[in-house]
Amino acid sequence: MSNPNRVAVITGASSGIGEALARELVGEGYHVALLARRLERIVALSHELGNGAIAIQADVTDRESVVAAAARVQHELGGADVVINNAGVMLTAPFGSEKRSEHRQMVETNLLGAMTVTEVFLDQLRAKKGDLVNISSVAGRVAPAGFAVYSATKWGINGWSEALRVELQPDIRVMVIEPGAVATELSDHITHDESKRAAQDYRDNVAMPATDIAQVIAFALSRPKRITLNEILVRPTVQAM
Repeated sequence: MSNPNRVAVITGASSGIGEALARELVGEGYHVALLARRLERIVALSHELGNGAIAIQADVTDRESVVAAAARVQHELGGADVVINNAGVMLTAPFGSEKRSEHRQMVETNLLGAMTVTEVFLDQLRAKKGDLVNISSVAGRVAPAGFAVYSATKWGINGWSEALRVELQPDIRVMVIEPGAVATELSDHITHDESKRAAQDYRDNVAMPATDIAQVIAFALSRPKRITLNEILVRPTVQAM
């Protein structure tokens, strides 16, 4: 699919998969709207990328900020052709009451945040007959110890996306990307010491670079409109689970 002047909205664009994806799509001719809480990072990235890239401070758990972001995308870029729900947190730990605030944070960011962004941008996607890409995880297929709530959010993303696929076709293509271990900042925010050490060891020894996932998503988006790569599971070759 040709991409002249297509507009992609990327949440969680300040680092990791979101940042890599912004670079990949701009290289293919997209205009990108970079959404994240860390404004300085996405402003710097937008200046580096050029090609009409815009930086918008937004928190996917704050609907008003997402509505304001959508208004800017419509006004400055003419609306979204692609929305990529990438924002997420992974706060792995044994399940228990002491982590209940982190449980809520994961549900509100990973699952409800994606729902909010999609709901707010849905009219733009309908108008453009666009694409919705939801970043899930291999943890949406398996549920290791310590991943109870994180896995719940990703299994939720998968089920929600499948229902949307049925509901929105053929006007909007819905794609779910399920990465295995990726070298990003996700593990840096884990507060449970043992879980953090394990996640960072996995990142350092097993994980693939975020550019690998960015390239897979760009390929999926480039397919002719008559087909959809609805679900893509991507693991490092050495990853067992």
